[in-house]
Parts: sequence; structure tokens; C-alpha cells
Amino acid sequence: MNYTETSIKGVYVIEPKVFNDSRGYFFECFRQAEFEAHVGPIRFVQENESMSSRGVLRGLHYQKGASSQAKLVRVIKGRVLDVAVDIRRSSPTFGQHVAVELSDENKLQFFIPRGFAHGFLVLSDEAIFTYKVDNVYAPQDEASIRWDDPQLQIAWPTEGMELLLSDKDLRAPMMKDAVLFD
Repeated sequence: MNYTETSIKGVYVIEPKVFNDSRGYFFECFRQAEFEAHVGPIRFVQENESMSSRGVLRGLHYQKGASSQAKLVRVIKGRVLDVAVDIRRSSPTFGQHVAVELSDENKLQFFIPRGFAHGFLVLSDEAIFTYKVDNVYAPQDEASIRWDDPQLQIAWPTEGMELLLSDKDLRAPMMKDAVLFD
């Protein structure tokens, strides 16, 4: 696998080596020792999967405090724009984001460390999205930031798209009013 650190320290795009032949393809999507050699020590404890249709926007979500989660995300079917926002006040990249298109064709993965809000927009008719996390979900510590907060300047490709968001995401606070990391 090829590990490329993005413009925000600790955030990686991971490209697998895909082996294609007449039967289809094969690739390794995770190997603990290799991951730790490039990114650092981590222990994933839960894996989640969601299916969404075109125009679904999930995010920007995160877990607060001791419930914070690092995520390793990828798309099994379809295409999404995936976004990670640095919400660590002490970080030199506080408030900045990285956006990556993930798809079943490019097979890229995106590693998002703790201290980031995360969201994605489905660009294909349907997308199956999966992610590993290093801490179990704690509903009492879930938080979110408004996806369209002008302070974040995220260029979501929404033109000609009917967006579908949860009520929770529609009510999310702007970053200036959210509980953030130190």
C-alpha cells in the first residue's frame, strides 16, 4: 500500500496495490503492522457500514473527549466526497479540512485521527461506506458541526443535487459554537 500524508499532519490517503485479472480483482485493505509502520500505533475495535443514496450528506460528526475516535474509511460501492476537518484548537491547521473522493473504482482509503470532524456526500446513485474506529461509539459524547458552516469553506459539489440530511445534522451548530478539542 502507498501511504500519503495530506496537507494536515496525521491525515493519510492510502492507496492499495490492486491485482486485476480475468476473474476480477484482489487487494489487501488493511494490515496492522504496515499501517502502524506508516501511521503509528492503533487498535481498531469496531467496524461500521452504511448505505446511502445520491445526495445524502452525513456529517460533520465526531465523538468528544475520552470517546474520541480515529477512523479508517473507504467505499465498497459507489462514490463519495469524504471530508475531515481539524477541530483541535492547539493545531496549526485548526479549522482546515481535507477532502478526498473515495470510490469503488479508486479503492482509496482515508485515515482520520482523533480530533477531527468527519462527513461525506454521496456522489453516485448509491454508496456503501465502511469505516473502522479505534473507540466504541458513545451516544452521550456524539457531536457535530454544521456541514455548510461558511468558516470551513468546504466546496461540497452539490450543484444539481437534492440534498438529504438527518434532522440532527440540520440542527448542528456552527464551529464557533461547537464543543471542540484543545
